[in-house]
Formats: sequence, structure tokens, C-alpha cells
Amino acid sequence: MSPNLALAPDTFAIASRHLAAADPAFAAVIEERGLPSFWHRPPGFATMCLFILEQQVSLASAKAVFGRVREAIGVITPATMLAAGAELLGRCGVTRQKQRYLLGLAQRVASGQLDLDGLAGDPDDEVRRRLLEITGIGPWTADVYLLSALRRPDLWPVGDRALQVGVGELLKMPSPPTPSEMEAIGARWRPWRSVAARLVWHDYLGRRGRTETDVAGLGQT
Repeated sequence: MSPNLALAPDTFAIASRHLAAADPAFAAVIEERGLPSFWHRPPGFATMCLFILEQQVSLASAKAVFGRVREAIGVITPATMLAAGAELLGRCGVTRQKQRYLLGLAQRVASGQLDLDGLAGDPDDEVRRRLLEITGIGPWTADVYLLSALRRPDLWPVGDRALQVGVGELLKMPSPPTPSEMEAIGARWRPWRSVAARLVWHDYLGRRGRTETDVAGLGQT
């Protein structure tokens, strides 16, 4: 499978079985918990806004703020975001810092400086490079956009805290691995590290009696 192509339910299932055959830890996860659902988010401006809102807060909190913004401005587009302005975003619970991030992103997309739709055809490294040029989008946000919106098969968001904890639990490590340790660990699961991450998150949630409702933002809880 080309690294630029998006995962789909069938390729996700095939890759999961491949990982389970190669790694007993994943075989145990699938045997005990079954395959996770193939969750994903639609690519585009609204999803990127939601990811920005999810940074460093709980999923529930980000979802509530996103819902208030959507109720206040309707369909979330660069035009409606710019028309809303900082004051309205603030009344919806968006912090001043994230107001700047959202409005800056909206301006870039509206001006044509960033073509979010066009990213679908670019390699992972180019997508990440272009996203990281934008104030308010860091490595975590870029990686989870690639993983869950563009559905790339080989993303490994090493800074995601839930993924770190989940890998530590899965591999019975004494403590969660650091980002550099995560890089080394993830290398064994190429070219399906996105699938490995989904299986790790699936196990992480199962250990806590939770389900996959929006696992893409777990690392910011």
C-alpha cells in the first residue's frame, strides 16, 4: 500500500492481522478485546479547529467548546470563523491563545496560503512540514491529523501521552517510554504504525473500561 493512500476498514483489518501475526502482544490484544472500530474524522478546516481545541485539555471540555462555537457560528468554515472574531469565540469559551490559533488558521486557509484539501496528495513529511509552519499546530496536532483525518497508515505520534502509557502497559515496561524510546519501539511496526497506535489505544481504553468514541485526542486528556 502506498504511504500516501488512506487506510480503509478492509486494509485496517488486514494490517491488524499482520501485526498480530508478527507480535504476540497485539495478538493478545485482539484475542482479548477484538478489533477496534475503524474511527476517523473528516479532513478539513473544522476538524483541524477541533484538534486545536483539544490541545492540553480533556476531550469532553474541547467537545463542549467546539459545540458552542458551532452553535454560535453555524457551519465552521474559514469565512464563518473570521466573521465571528475573537470576542465571540471568547464567549464560547475559547481561550485567548486558541482564539489566535483558530483565527490565524482561518486566515491562512481563506487567503490560499494553506490548501487543506490539497494535503491529501502530499507525502507525510510534506504535510507535516506545511502544517508545522502554522502557529498553533505542533507535532501532536499534525500527526493526529495525518493519522485520523488523512488516515495515513504509518503515523506514530510519539508525544501522545496515552500512546506512551499504552505502549508501556502493552510491553510490560516499568514506566511509560519517552518520545525517543517510542521512536525506537515503533520502528518494529513499520509500515503500519498507525494501525499499531490504534491497537495500543484500544488496549489502553479497554484496561480502563472505556470505549473508542474519539481516541484521536486521547493524548491531550
